[in-house]
Amino acid sequence: MADNTHVYVGIAGTVGMDHSGKPLAGIFRQSPGDKGWDHLALPDAAEVHAITVHPTDHDTIFVGSTKGIFRSSNRGNSFEKMSVAGGDPDTWSILVHPKDPKRLYAGATPVDVYRSDDGGEHWKKLAHPPLPDRVIMNFACRVMRLDVDPNSPDDVYATLEANGAMRSRNAGESWEDCTADLIRFCEQPKYRSRIGSQTEIEGMLDGHALACSAAAPGTVFLANRMGLFKSGDQGESWEDMEIGRFSPLTYGRDIRTSPHDPKTMYAALSPAARSTDGSVYKSTDVGKTWTRFDHGIKADATMMGVTIHPRDPNQVYAVSRVGQMFGTQDGGKSWHESRLPEGVRDAYCVAAG
Repeated sequence: MADNTHVYVGIAGTVGMDHSGKPLAGIFRQSPGDKGWDHLALPDAAEVHAITVHPTDHDTIFVGSTKGIFRSSNRGNSFEKMSVAGGDPDTWSILVHPKDPKRLYAGATPVDVYRSDDGGEHWKKLAHPPLPDRVIMNFACRVMRLDVDPNSPDDVYATLEANGAMRSRNAGESWEDCTADLIRFCEQPKYRSRIGSQTEIEGMLDGHALACSAAAPGTVFLANRMGLFKSGDQGESWEDMEIGRFSPLTYGRDIRTSPHDPKTMYAALSPAARSTDGSVYKSTDVGKTWTRFDHGIKADATMMGVTIHPRDPNQVYAVSRVGQMFGTQDGGKSWHESRLPEGVRDAYCVAAG
Protein backbone atom coordinates (compact mmCIF):
# COMPACT_ATOMS: atom_id res chain seq x y z
CA MET A 1 0.00 0.00 0.00
CA ALA A 2 1.27 3.48 -0.85
CA ASP A 3 2.34 5.47 2.18
CA ASN A 4 0.84 8.82 3.16
CA THR A 5 -2.30 8.27 1.10
CA HIS A 6 -5.15 10.74 1.30
CA VAL A 7 -8.63 10.44 -0.18
CA TYR A 8 -10.43 13.63 -1.20
CA VAL A 9 -14.17 14.08 -1.81
CA GLY A 10 -15.58 17.22 -3.41
CA ILE A 11 -18.93 18.56 -2.18
CA ALA A 12 -21.19 20.83 -4.19
CA GLY A 13 -23.45 21.82 -1.30
CA THR A 14 -25.93 20.84 1.38
CA VAL A 15 -29.69 20.51 1.56
CA GLY A 16 -31.86 21.65 4.46
CA MET A 17 -29.05 21.95 7.00
CA ASP A 18 -28.07 24.91 9.19
CA HIS A 19 -24.32 24.91 9.74
CA SER A 20 -24.11 28.30 11.47
CA GLY A 21 -22.50 29.98 8.50
CA LYS A 22 -20.19 27.04 7.74
CA PRO A 23 -21.81 25.04 4.95
CA LEU A 24 -20.42 21.60 4.18
CA ALA A 25 -19.41 22.53 0.66
CA GLY A 26 -15.73 22.24 -0.17
CA ILE A 27 -13.46 19.23 0.28
CA PHE A 28 -13.29 16.43 2.81
CA ARG A 29 -10.00 14.59 3.28
CA GLN A 30 -9.23 11.28 4.96
CA SER A 31 -6.33 8.88 5.32
CA PRO A 32 -7.30 5.22 4.76
CA GLY A 33 -8.08 3.60 8.09
CA ASP A 34 -9.07 6.84 9.78
CA LYS A 35 -12.64 7.19 10.97
CA GLY A 36 -12.95 10.95 10.73
CA TRP A 37 -12.76 13.49 7.95
CA ASP A 38 -10.98 16.83 7.74
CA HIS A 39 -13.15 19.56 6.24
CA LEU A 40 -11.03 21.65 3.87
CA ALA A 41 -13.31 24.61 3.22
CA LEU A 42 -12.29 26.80 0.32
CA PRO A 43 -12.52 30.63 0.43
CA ASP A 44 -15.97 32.15 -0.06
CA ALA A 45 -17.64 28.78 0.64
CA ALA A 46 -16.83 27.59 -2.87
CA GLU A 47 -18.63 24.46 -4.01
CA VAL A 48 -16.37 21.76 -5.50
CA HIS A 49 -16.98 19.88 -8.73
CA ALA A 50 -13.51 18.51 -9.55
CA ILE A 51 -10.39 17.38 -7.68
CA THR A 52 -7.23 16.25 -9.48
CA VAL A 53 -4.12 14.95 -7.75
CA HIS A 54 -0.99 15.76 -9.74
CA PRO A 55 0.28 12.45 -11.21
CA THR A 56 3.97 13.07 -10.39
CA ASP A 57 3.81 15.51 -7.45
CA HIS A 58 1.33 13.90 -5.08
CA ASP A 59 1.44 16.72 -2.55
CA THR A 60 -0.17 18.96 -5.17
CA ILE A 61 -3.91 18.91 -5.84
CA PHE A 62 -5.99 21.07 -8.15
CA VAL A 63 -9.60 21.92 -7.38
CA GLY A 64 -12.33 23.11 -9.72
CA SER A 65 -15.02 25.12 -7.94
CA THR A 66 -17.79 27.67 -8.32
CA LYS A 67 -15.21 30.30 -7.35
CA GLY A 68 -12.50 29.34 -9.83
CA ILE A 69 -9.43 27.10 -9.77
CA PHE A 70 -7.46 26.44 -6.59
CA ARG A 71 -4.17 24.67 -5.94
CA SER A 72 -2.68 23.15 -2.83
CA SER A 73 0.96 22.13 -2.55
CA ASN A 74 0.50 20.44 0.84
CA ARG A 75 -2.34 17.96 0.31
CA GLY A 76 -5.04 20.47 1.12
CA ASN A 77 -3.69 22.03 4.30
CA SER A 78 -3.86 25.37 2.49
CA PHE A 79 -5.03 26.61 -0.90
CA GLU A 80 -4.16 29.40 -3.29
CA LYS A 81 -6.43 30.71 -6.03
CA MET A 82 -4.95 30.46 -9.50
CA SER A 83 -4.71 33.38 -11.89
CA VAL A 84 -7.24 32.82 -14.68
CA ALA A 85 -7.52 35.24 -17.58
CA GLY A 86 -10.95 36.86 -17.55
CA GLY A 87 -11.95 36.01 -13.99
CA ASP A 88 -12.77 32.95 -11.90
CA PRO A 89 -14.68 30.41 -14.01
CA ASP A 90 -17.17 27.97 -12.49
CA THR A 91 -14.91 24.96 -13.08
CA TRP A 92 -16.19 21.39 -13.51
CA SER A 93 -13.12 19.46 -14.71
CA ILE A 94 -9.33 19.64 -14.42
CA LEU A 95 -6.85 17.51 -16.37
CA VAL A 96 -3.07 17.20 -16.06
CA HIS A 97 -1.62 16.33 -19.45
CA PRO A 98 -0.39 12.69 -19.46
CA LYS A 99 2.85 13.55 -21.32
CA ASP A 100 3.58 17.09 -20.08
CA PRO A 101 2.95 17.53 -16.33
CA LYS A 102 3.19 21.32 -16.61
CA ARG A 103 0.29 21.50 -19.05
CA LEU A 104 -3.21 21.47 -17.57
CA TYR A 105 -6.71 21.89 -18.96
CA ALA A 106 -9.85 23.03 -17.16
CA GLY A 107 -13.47 22.92 -18.32
CA ALA A 108 -16.09 25.38 -17.16
CA THR A 109 -19.67 26.59 -17.37
CA PRO A 110 -20.80 28.36 -19.48
CA VAL A 111 -18.86 26.16 -21.88
CA ASP A 112 -15.22 27.20 -22.16
CA VAL A 113 -11.86 25.47 -21.82
CA TYR A 114 -8.78 26.94 -20.16
CA ARG A 115 -5.15 25.86 -20.40
CA SER A 116 -2.08 26.39 -18.27
CA ASP A 117 1.41 25.74 -19.61
CA ASP A 118 3.27 26.49 -16.38
CA GLY A 119 1.90 24.01 -13.87
CA GLY A 120 -1.20 26.04 -13.05
CA GLU A 121 0.40 29.38 -12.24
CA HIS A 122 -1.47 31.10 -15.07
CA TRP A 123 -4.42 30.09 -17.21
CA LYS A 124 -5.66 31.38 -20.54
CA LYS A 125 -9.08 30.94 -22.08
CA LEU A 126 -8.89 28.92 -25.29
CA ALA A 127 -11.00 29.39 -28.38
CA HIS A 128 -14.70 29.24 -27.59
CA PRO A 129 -16.16 25.94 -28.85
CA PRO A 130 -18.60 26.70 -31.72
CA LEU A 131 -21.27 24.19 -30.71
CA PRO A 132 -24.99 24.89 -31.19
CA ASP A 133 -27.24 24.88 -28.13
CA ARG A 134 -29.19 21.72 -28.92
CA VAL A 135 -30.50 21.04 -25.42
CA ILE A 136 -31.94 23.80 -23.21
CA MET A 137 -31.80 22.73 -19.56
CA ASN A 138 -32.49 24.72 -16.40
CA PHE A 139 -28.74 25.08 -15.92
CA ALA A 140 -25.98 26.32 -18.18
CA CYS A 141 -24.14 23.66 -20.18
CA ARG A 142 -20.81 22.61 -18.64
CA VAL A 143 -17.59 20.82 -19.58
CA MET A 144 -17.82 17.76 -17.36
CA ARG A 145 -14.62 15.94 -18.30
CA LEU A 146 -11.51 16.43 -20.42
CA ASP A 147 -8.95 13.87 -21.52
CA VAL A 148 -5.98 13.62 -23.87
CA ASP A 149 -5.15 10.68 -26.12
CA PRO A 150 -1.68 9.60 -24.85
CA ASN A 151 -0.88 8.39 -28.37
CA SER A 152 -1.64 11.83 -29.89
CA PRO A 153 -0.80 14.39 -27.21
CA ASP A 154 -2.41 17.34 -29.02
CA ASP A 155 -5.76 15.53 -29.27
CA VAL A 156 -8.05 16.72 -26.48
CA TYR A 157 -11.60 15.44 -25.95
CA ALA A 158 -14.41 16.83 -23.80
CA THR A 159 -17.92 15.81 -22.85
CA LEU A 160 -20.66 18.28 -22.06
CA GLU A 161 -23.69 18.24 -19.80
CA ALA A 162 -25.88 18.41 -21.76
CA ASN A 163 -24.57 18.95 -25.30
CA GLY A 164 -22.65 15.86 -26.40
CA ALA A 165 -18.91 15.82 -27.06
CA MET A 166 -16.18 17.81 -28.77
CA ARG A 167 -12.52 17.48 -29.69
CA SER A 168 -9.45 19.54 -30.45
CA ARG A 169 -6.64 18.32 -32.68
CA ASN A 170 -4.33 21.22 -31.75
CA ALA A 171 -4.07 21.29 -27.95
CA GLY A 172 -7.28 23.27 -27.50
CA GLU A 173 -6.58 26.11 -29.90
CA SER A 174 -9.76 25.21 -31.81
CA TRP A 175 -12.64 22.79 -31.27
CA GLU A 176 -14.78 20.51 -33.43
CA ASP A 177 -18.21 19.07 -32.71
CA CYS A 178 -18.36 15.27 -32.17
CA THR A 179 -22.08 15.03 -31.50
CA ALA A 180 -23.84 14.25 -34.78
CA ASP A 181 -23.44 10.49 -34.48
CA LEU A 182 -24.64 10.53 -30.87
CA ILE A 183 -27.85 12.18 -32.06
CA ARG A 184 -28.23 9.45 -34.69
CA PHE A 185 -28.89 6.94 -31.91
CA CYS A 186 -32.10 8.81 -31.09
CA GLU A 187 -33.67 7.45 -34.25
CA GLN A 188 -34.30 4.42 -32.02
CA PRO A 189 -36.84 4.93 -29.20
CA LYS A 190 -34.67 3.22 -26.56
CA TYR A 191 -32.11 6.03 -26.78
CA ARG A 192 -34.63 8.86 -26.34
CA SER A 193 -34.84 10.55 -22.97
CA ARG A 194 -36.20 13.91 -21.89
CA ILE A 195 -36.24 15.04 -18.26
CA GLY A 196 -35.65 18.79 -18.20
CA SER A 197 -35.41 20.12 -21.74
CA GLN A 198 -37.33 20.62 -24.98
CA THR A 199 -35.97 17.55 -26.79
CA GLU A 200 -35.69 13.77 -26.53
CA ILE A 201 -32.05 13.85 -27.66
CA GLU A 202 -31.32 15.15 -24.15
CA GLY A 203 -30.28 11.77 -22.74
CA MET A 204 -27.72 10.97 -25.42
CA LEU A 205 -26.18 14.43 -25.03
CA ASP A 206 -26.17 14.29 -21.22
CA GLY A 207 -22.43 13.59 -20.95
CA HIS A 208 -20.78 13.01 -17.58
CA ALA A 209 -17.29 11.61 -18.18
CA LEU A 210 -14.93 10.38 -20.86
CA ALA A 211 -11.56 8.66 -21.00
CA CYS A 212 -8.79 7.78 -23.43
CA SER A 213 -6.30 4.91 -23.22
CA ALA A 214 -2.76 4.29 -24.47
CA ALA A 215 -4.00 0.80 -25.38
CA ALA A 216 -6.57 2.21 -27.83
CA PRO A 217 -5.08 4.87 -30.13
CA GLY A 218 -7.63 7.28 -31.56
CA THR A 219 -10.35 5.96 -29.24
CA VAL A 220 -12.43 7.83 -26.71
CA PHE A 221 -14.83 6.29 -24.18
CA LEU A 222 -17.93 8.17 -23.04
CA ALA A 223 -20.25 7.81 -20.03
CA ASN A 224 -23.66 9.44 -20.34
CA ARG A 225 -27.23 9.04 -19.16
CA MET A 226 -27.93 6.28 -21.67
CA GLY A 227 -24.88 4.12 -20.91
CA LEU A 228 -21.29 3.76 -22.06
CA PHE A 229 -20.27 4.56 -25.64
CA LYS A 230 -17.04 4.33 -27.65
CA SER A 231 -15.60 6.06 -30.68
CA GLY A 232 -12.72 4.35 -32.46
CA ASP A 233 -12.21 7.15 -34.99
CA GLN A 234 -11.46 10.21 -32.85
CA GLY A 235 -15.09 11.07 -32.22
CA GLU A 236 -16.38 10.87 -35.78
CA SER A 237 -18.71 7.94 -35.08
CA TRP A 238 -19.91 6.19 -31.91
CA GLU A 239 -20.99 2.72 -30.89
CA ASP A 240 -22.92 1.54 -27.86
CA MET A 241 -20.70 -0.55 -25.58
CA GLU A 242 -23.92 -2.23 -24.37
CA ILE A 243 -23.07 -2.13 -20.70
CA GLY A 244 -26.50 -3.65 -20.06
CA ARG A 245 -25.03 -7.05 -21.05
CA PHE A 246 -22.96 -6.95 -17.87
CA SER A 247 -24.78 -4.64 -15.44
CA PRO A 248 -28.43 -4.03 -14.50
CA LEU A 249 -27.35 -0.42 -13.87
CA THR A 250 -26.70 1.50 -17.07
CA TYR A 251 -26.66 5.21 -16.17
CA GLY A 252 -23.02 6.14 -16.78
CA ARG A 253 -21.67 8.68 -14.33
CA ASP A 254 -17.91 8.11 -14.47
CA ILE A 255 -15.34 6.22 -16.50
CA ARG A 256 -11.59 6.08 -15.82
CA THR A 257 -8.55 4.38 -17.31
CA SER A 258 -6.09 2.91 -14.81
CA PRO A 259 -2.79 4.81 -14.71
CA HIS A 260 -1.08 1.45 -14.12
CA ASP A 261 -2.52 -0.60 -16.99
CA PRO A 262 -4.12 1.08 -20.04
CA LYS A 263 -6.26 -1.99 -20.68
CA THR A 264 -7.95 -1.65 -17.29
CA MET A 265 -10.93 0.68 -16.92
CA TYR A 266 -13.44 1.45 -14.19
CA ALA A 267 -16.98 2.81 -14.49
CA ALA A 268 -19.43 4.21 -11.95
CA LEU A 269 -22.95 3.04 -12.84
CA SER A 270 -26.39 3.72 -11.35
CA PRO A 271 -30.08 3.63 -12.30
CA ALA A 272 -30.42 7.43 -12.66
CA ALA A 273 -29.02 10.81 -11.63
CA ARG A 274 -30.82 10.64 -8.29
CA SER A 275 -31.37 7.08 -7.19
CA THR A 276 -30.90 4.66 -4.30
CA ASP A 277 -28.32 2.39 -5.88
CA GLY A 278 -24.94 2.49 -7.57
CA SER A 279 -21.88 0.34 -8.19
CA VAL A 280 -18.39 0.20 -9.70
CA TYR A 281 -17.58 -2.05 -12.67
CA LYS A 282 -14.15 -3.04 -13.99
CA SER A 283 -12.89 -3.99 -17.44
CA THR A 284 -9.48 -5.55 -18.13
CA ASP A 285 -9.82 -5.60 -21.93
CA VAL A 286 -10.28 -1.90 -22.77
CA GLY A 287 -14.03 -1.95 -22.27
CA LYS A 288 -14.96 -5.09 -24.21
CA THR A 289 -16.30 -6.87 -21.10
CA TRP A 290 -17.15 -5.69 -17.59
CA THR A 291 -17.59 -7.28 -14.17
CA ARG A 292 -18.83 -5.85 -10.90
CA PHE A 293 -15.89 -4.74 -8.79
CA ASP A 294 -17.35 -3.37 -5.54
CA HIS A 295 -18.45 -6.61 -3.88
CA GLY A 296 -20.38 -6.42 -0.64
CA ILE A 297 -21.23 -2.71 -0.53
CA LYS A 298 -24.59 -0.95 -0.61
CA ALA A 299 -24.76 2.51 -2.11
CA ASP A 300 -27.72 4.53 -0.87
CA ALA A 301 -27.55 6.89 -3.83
CA THR A 302 -26.14 7.34 -7.32
CA MET A 303 -22.44 6.46 -7.57
CA MET A 304 -20.95 9.75 -8.68
CA GLY A 305 -17.26 9.03 -9.14
CA VAL A 306 -14.46 6.46 -9.07
CA THR A 307 -10.70 6.96 -8.86
CA ILE A 308 -7.55 4.81 -8.92
CA HIS A 309 -4.60 5.55 -6.68
CA PRO A 310 -1.76 6.89 -8.86
CA ARG A 311 0.93 4.80 -7.11
CA ASP A 312 -0.94 1.69 -6.00
CA PRO A 313 -3.21 -0.19 -8.45
CA ASN A 314 -4.82 -2.10 -5.57
CA GLN A 315 -6.38 1.07 -4.17
CA VAL A 316 -9.64 2.17 -5.76
CA TYR A 317 -12.17 4.59 -4.26
CA ALA A 318 -15.72 5.61 -5.15
CA VAL A 319 -18.28 8.02 -3.73
CA SER A 320 -22.08 8.16 -3.75
CA ARG A 321 -24.06 11.35 -4.06
CA VAL A 322 -25.01 11.38 -0.36
CA GLY A 323 -21.42 11.10 0.82
CA GLN A 324 -20.65 7.42 1.17
CA MET A 325 -16.98 6.81 0.37
CA PHE A 326 -16.15 3.22 -0.57
CA GLY A 327 -12.57 2.03 -0.77
CA THR A 328 -10.47 -1.07 -1.37
CA GLN A 329 -6.75 -1.46 -0.70
CA ASP A 330 -6.46 -5.06 -1.90
CA GLY A 331 -7.63 -4.88 -5.49
CA GLY A 332 -11.32 -5.32 -4.72
CA LYS A 333 -11.13 -8.37 -2.44
CA SER A 334 -12.49 -6.37 0.48
CA TRP A 335 -14.14 -2.98 0.83
CA HIS A 336 -14.80 -0.48 3.58
CA GLU A 337 -17.35 2.31 3.77
CA SER A 338 -16.72 5.67 5.40
CA ARG A 339 -19.56 8.17 5.54
CA LEU A 340 -18.96 11.86 5.32
CA PRO A 341 -20.50 14.07 8.03
CA GLU A 342 -24.27 14.33 8.31
CA GLY A 343 -25.63 17.02 6.03
CA VAL A 344 -23.53 16.25 2.96
CA ARG A 345 -25.97 15.89 0.09
CA ASP A 346 -24.14 16.44 -3.16
CA ALA A 347 -20.79 14.69 -3.38
CA TYR A 348 -19.54 15.18 -6.93
CA CYS A 349 -16.03 13.78 -7.18
CA VAL A 350 -13.37 11.64 -5.50
CA ALA A 351 -9.57 11.60 -5.82
CA ALA A 352 -6.70 9.83 -4.08
CA GLY A 353 -2.96 10.31 -3.81
